Amino acid sequence: MRLRVSVTIVLVLSMTGCLTFAQGAVQASPLPSSSHFLSSPARDCSDLVRIRAFSDDLDKKTVDGVYVGNLSALAVDRSGRITAVSDESYVYSLAVRERARSLTAEAVAVTTLADLNGTAPDSEGLVVDWDGTRLISSETEPSVTRYSRVGTPLETLPIPVALAVAPAGRAVGNQTFEGLTLQPGGRTLIASMEGALSGDGAGVVRFQAWHRAGLGTPFAIGAQYGYRADAGLGVVELAVAGDGRLFVLERGFTAGVGNKVRLYLADLSGAEDVGGTEKIAADGPVRLASKTLLADLVDCPNLGATSEQPQSNPLLDNVEGLAVSGRTAHGRLRILLVSDDNERETQITRLYSLDVRLPR
Repeated sequence: MRLRVSVTIVLVLSMTGCLTFAQGAVQASPLPSSSHFLSSPARDCSDLVRIRAFSDDLDKKTVDGVYVGNLSALAVDRSGRITAVSDESYVYSLAVRERARSLTAEAVAVTTLADLNGTAPDSEGLVVDWDGTRLISSETEPSVTRYSRVGTPLETLPIPVALAVAPAGRAVGNQTFEGLTLQPGGRTLIASMEGALSGDGAGVVRFQAWHRAGLGTPFAIGAQYGYRADAGLGVVELAVAGDGRLFVLERGFTAGVGNKVRLYLADLSGAEDVGGTEKIAADGPVRLASKTLLADLVDCPNLGATSEQPQSNPLLDNVEGLAVSGRTAHGRLRILLVSDDNERETQITRLYSLDVRLPR
């Protein structure tokens, strides 16, 4: 939450599994001091997830006079470019490079967003569609708006009344559409609420789907699913795993302790449509989406990271964005995470690169 910036990153996955720049992309300076790599083989966060590198290169920087931070979402288009959005209504272009377990990043351009009413959205989720237009969710209303490549608002999607912020609906302010993703084939869009609706059980959040008949046709409201987040955590991002399942990023914060960040794999195939269900109890009888823990990021090696506030692992911060950026030579999915610094000195804009092996 609290993000208004977008980012475009040009990445190409090489045959060796390293990320390198496409021709014409801005080259980041090699291995600046704020980039970190791990020389030890002990880089597993779990049996399924390993961290390759992290970078603080973007922290407290500016581009074209605009602060770089408040980042809430990342997305990859068909050419491999990565777009990131912030809750301060900016779109940034990033040059990112990964090689030999090092990660560098630089913001090279920025675009301002406004919705169809001319208002700056509280941008939280991001999808780049097949034609390069961007679908961006805002948690203010909530809403999902389509933007052109240059940031012009084009249309808004229909939203079920119950998901609107009270008193119009049953959603709690600042707890609505945090995650947004598009399934392979481009016909099903899914948004995740961060917190529960009034009347639903503690920790039960709703995933809303939209469907379209084909590329270029309008989205219509589809099924809605229930998902139970861990106690004290909210859902802050979704991303497709490529096989119908979804990466789900859960996050929370405790003063004096720090952030909790957990990466899950969710399966909606056995969940029932709860679009017509007024209240969902935390303990059934509604069939919720199943989930499998991939990693609790507190268990990742810290790679020498430092934090500006107490953290159980100094590597952690307010992680909020996630995108699948390619595959490794061994078939693992490569993902990028980014943290939201809320423009505070006690938080960091940090980029992470991880490999994930999907369980059966």
